[in-house]
Amino acid sequence: MIVVKVGGSEGINYEAVAKDAAQLWKAGQRLILVHGGSSETNRIAEALGHPPQFLTHPGGLTSRLTDRKTLEIFEMVYCGLVNKRIVELLQREGVNAVGLSGLDGRVFEGRRKEAVKYVENGKIKIHRGDYTGSVERVNTTLLTLLLEAGYLPVLTPPAISYQGEAINTDGDTAAAMLATAFKAEALLLLSNVPGLLANFPDESSLIHEIPADRVSEYMGVAQGRMKKKVLGAVEAVQGGVGRVVFGDARTPNPISAALAGRGTVVR
Repeated sequence: MIVVKVGGSEGINYEAVAKDAAQLWKAGQRLILVHGGSSETNRIAEALGHPPQFLTHPGGLTSRLTDRKTLEIFEMVYCGLVNKRIVELLQREGVNAVGLSGLDGRVFEGRRKEAVKYVENGKIKIHRGDYTGSVERVNTTLLTLLLEAGYLPVLTPPAISYQGEAINTDGDTAAAMLATAFKAEALLLLSNVPGLLANFPDESSLIHEIPADRVSEYMGVAQGRMKKKVLGAVEAVQGGVGRVVFGDARTPNPISAALAGRGTVVR
C-alpha cells in the first residue's frame, strides 16, 4: 500500500499525478490519494468577500482561522472542485476513482479543538469557536471495501468530529494517520518544492535524507508548513510506515520519482 498526499499550492501538476497514479494502479499497485486545495480556497474565499485569515501558534506553526463560513468555502473547494477534478483526471486515465471527504463514512474522525492558542503582538491569546481539529481515527474498513472492489479512493479534509461536526484538519497529518493505519510501504508528500531545502527557496540545497532519530537537527531549516510535514513524517515512520518521501508534484511521473527516492526521504 502507498499513500500519496498531493498538496494544494500553486504549480501542482495534477494531470501528471493522475497519469502516474493510473499507471501504477494498472500495474497492480494498491494506493490511496489524499489531496489539499489551499491556493484554490484562498482565491475563491477572496472572490466571495471572505478572505482567509491565519493564526500563528506559540510553536511557530500557522493554521487557517476556520469560522463556519470559511468551513463552507473549504468544503465547496476541497470536496467539490478539487476532489472532482482529480477524480475526473483518473477516470480519463481508465481508473475507477471514488472521491470522498473525511466526513463521508467517517473516513477521518477526530476531536474538535475547544480553543486555539495563537500569538498576536507578542502576546499569547485564545481563540474559541474555531471549526478545527485533528484526525485520530481512520475508517480502514470502508477504504478496504473500496480497494478490494477495484476502486481507487481519493480523499480530502474536512474530517468529522466525535459530535458529528465538520472540522478543518491538516491534510498531511490525515495522510500520515492513514498511512500508519494501513502500515503503508510508503507515504509520499508531494508539493511545489523538491523536498526539504537547507536554504529555502534554493532548490539546489535539497536535503536527500533525514534519519527519523535525528529529526531535531533538521527542524531549524524547515520553513512554515514544512515543520508540520517533517514532524508528521517522523510520527508515521515511528508508527510503522516504511518510509516517507517529500517529493515534487510539478514534474512528470511525480509518484514514481518519489518512490525512486527523488526528494527528501525520512526513514
